[in-house]
Amino acid sequence: MNEPKPTVHVAGAVIIQNRKLLATQRGHGDYAGWWEFPGGKIKEGETPEAALVREIKEELDAEIDIDRYLATTEYEYPKSHISMRCYLCALAPNSEIQLLEHSSALWLDRTEIHSVKWLGADLPILDELILQKII
Repeated sequence: MNEPKPTVHVAGAVIIQNRKLLATQRGHGDYAGWWEFPGGKIKEGETPEAALVREIKEELDAEIDIDRYLATTEYEYPKSHISMRCYLCALAPNSEIQLLEHSSALWLDRTEIHSVKWLGADLPILDELILQKII
């Protein structure tokens, strides 16, 4: 019998600017080279929104404005189950990204979003962005 996988609760920032989506490339770990929404684990007692603000500061040295909740995606990775709450966000005025943990970043429009290798948990959100005509 397989042991149940731990569930990891994460928050993802779907950062949109000029109808383009910010994609960040993992610089290390099991999925180095794969693309994802920036964000990360929600700490105990922390709201998803607070986790996003903290994670974006840690990963991109940037400030964000959270517009609204977009969707939650569930995904089974080999070592864990990911439950990711995604929020539509924008960079705060006069805020620019600095890659502190990622190896690369791209602004992708709707014709380019499938040109990179996304992590599985992120894929359903891409479809939602097109469906809602956000990008």
